[in-house]
Amino acid sequence: MIELTRLNGGKFTLNAELIETLEAAANTTLVCLATNNRYNVKEPVDDIVAKVIEYRRRVNSERKTVNPIQGFERK
Repeated sequence: MIELTRLNGGKFTLNAELIETLEAAANTTLVCLATNNRYNVKEPVDDIVAKVIEYRRRVNSERKTVNPIQGFERK
């Protein structure tokens, strides 16, 4: 999840996994989701991309190897 700012200044949290495209416009960015929802936000495209990268780093760093079979070791 990433936090973004609506054009009216309100903050909201968006599921970063649903972002399909980001379209830069004059002083705004249009965020298009896989659900066909669209949001105009204040953050520039580069800032949103950085937030998504950071989100994915956090998610991937929390993954742990699960060994479901006792005594079995992966090579």
